[in-house]
Amino acid sequence: MPLAAGKLDRRITLQRFTVTKNDLNEDIETWADLTPKPVAAQYMPVSDGEKFRAGERASDISARFMIRYSNQVADLSPKDRLLFQGRPYAITRVKEFERRVGLEITAVSRDDGA
Repeated sequence: MPLAAGKLDRRITLQRFTVTKNDLNEDIETWADLTPKPVAAQYMPVSDGEKFRAGERASDISARFMIRYSNQVADLSPKDRLLFQGRPYAITRVKEFERRVGLEITAVSRDDGA
């Protein structure tokens, strides 16, 4: 299942949680980009649901993203996250399809009604 360039019409930023030290040797926790530029992706909404959590409305947006395989994203995992249209998405699953052709990323974004 090759990835057609015309279907990779969205841009996502892949990020990894990192901890660095500042000048005072204190831990600084941040999300660092995995690639120098956003990655071309195909976006497919899976579902969106609205739930009530502790008496407040919250919505989940589940989506699937298809990207081309590269060495920069080869070790992408559920410990990482992605940004799409200004929203952070927690990666729930990463699956390689065909040998080093692409990655299928399943992710969820939560809006806790704040």
